[in-house]
Amino acid sequence: MITLNSKIFIAGHKGLVGGAILRTLKKKGYKNILTVTKKKLDLTNKKKVLLFLKKNKPDFIFLAAAKVGGIYSNQNYKADFIYDNLSIQLNVIDSAHKSGVQNLIFLGSSCVYPRDCKQPIKEEYLLNGKLEKTNDAYAIAKIAGIKMCQSYNEQFRRNYRCIMPTNTFGKNDNYDELNSHFIPALIKKLHKLKELKKDELKLWGDGSPKREVIYVNDLAGACVYFMRKKTKEDIINIGTGKDYSIKEYAKILSNVILPNIKVKIKFDKSKPNGTPRKVLDISLAKQYGWKPQFNLKESILETYNFFLEENATIKSKKK
Repeated sequence: MITLNSKIFIAGHKGLVGGAILRTLKKKGYKNILTVTKKKLDLTNKKKVLLFLKKNKPDFIFLAAAKVGGIYSNQNYKADFIYDNLSIQLNVIDSAHKSGVQNLIFLGSSCVYPRDCKQPIKEEYLLNGKLEKTNDAYAIAKIAGIKMCQSYNEQFRRNYRCIMPTNTFGKNDNYDELNSHFIPALIKKLHKLKELKKDELKLWGDGSPKREVIYVNDLAGACVYFMRKKTKEDIINIGTGKDYSIKEYAKILSNVILPNIKVKIKFDKSKPNGTPRKVLDISLAKQYGWKPQFNLKESILETYNFFLEENATIKSKKK
């Protein structure tokens, strides 16, 4: 039974999702939260991870640490993505088991599902078709993490569950235009237009792919919610159940960031679109009593304000 005094380890607390889980736990009054920086603990080092968990003996682990990126980095650094993510997952999950940790939540990704599967995507569609080629290395690593959790549950009766989030955005995101996901990339591009006083936005593909997004505070809330919830299933989708095209997102973000400018959107059709559509079926999460809380436009504005704060901090440090 997890209480406010239980020792909870967040692997990846400096990242987008891990940081939001940390903020959510603190807000809810959890007092015994364990974190460690990458400099002090390299999660790709099995020996060090095992020693750390045996010494600290957490009651619960959130495995939010991962190497992530957008379509460009997933295509161009496949070896890095599969090696780093497999290493982190193998080390943390197996070391958790060997250290006697009964409860763990593993953060997966909606990209684990087949490229052309039926929409909305149910948890049962896993491994029922071919993956999207642009991010298959990352997806395969995440699938391995899911199967590892399931295998330890079956063989050792552990309670290792897998949360499958849709595209996530919010505070602590990566805003690199090439290596980030599409929402932070759009924020960065539109902010640059604002600074340069220009009105032409250039995007990859033709703008037709449809995507679902979730504010990171909603995802963190779901992680903490299911930390305390008993479930029969070990895979649970987390999203909003709504999707929009990339073109529609570009218009929504343009209206939030550049409300007084009519932005001209140009698409580079020589670049890949990625998966044509990806929206999760979240009926299982809803059956357990969870549902998203945040409005899309309000959460984009809040994220943009975080981006402005971060930008101002970086500029002040350079002076």
